[in-house]
Amino acid sequence: MNIGTKDTKDVQLNEEIRDKEIRVVTDDGEQLGIMSASDALKIAAQKNLDLVKIAPMAKPPVCKIMDYGKYRFEQQKREKEAKKNQHQIDIKEIQLSLNIDTHDLETKAKNANKFLKQGNKVKVAIRFRGREMAHPERGLEIMARFAEMCSENGNIEKPAKLDGRTMLMFLAAKPTK
Repeated sequence: MNIGTKDTKDVQLNEEIRDKEIRVVTDDGEQLGIMSASDALKIAAQKNLDLVKIAPMAKPPVCKIMDYGKYRFEQQKREKEAKKNQHQIDIKEIQLSLNIDTHDLETKAKNANKFLKQGNKVKVAIRFRGREMAHPERGLEIMARFAEMCSENGNIEKPAKLDGRTMLMFLAAKPTK
């Protein structure tokens, strides 16, 4: 039952195993002992299974007699399941201005809270235009108010910092228990 295609992780199978001595284990975990690769290959052929090197760095290398096609299928199924359970964290951006009204700030905070509940990070930015650069402390006040409005669902990951004409602050979702 030789499988001609080679795995992406470069697993050695059947005739590819060239070691003089290998430790052989059956698919149900039974130790068959140390033997030559050709003897192990004969046993695998009798059982109509593959000989797969699972621990190449061990002394002597460990090989397992198993159905390699079934093993690969189950491995791919596990990887797919793990990928399905992952959550991709996005960075959502919210733009504020120095002259923002209370209701507008509340609306933007509501949106930020929605993003934080979804587990995303929020980048809050205030762009200073013209003479607004003379009052960066007002930007810090707005950022502090905004962070306070979002404190229920998120923490400040990076505090507000002036970078050229833009003040940036990052909020991260609070860990769920």
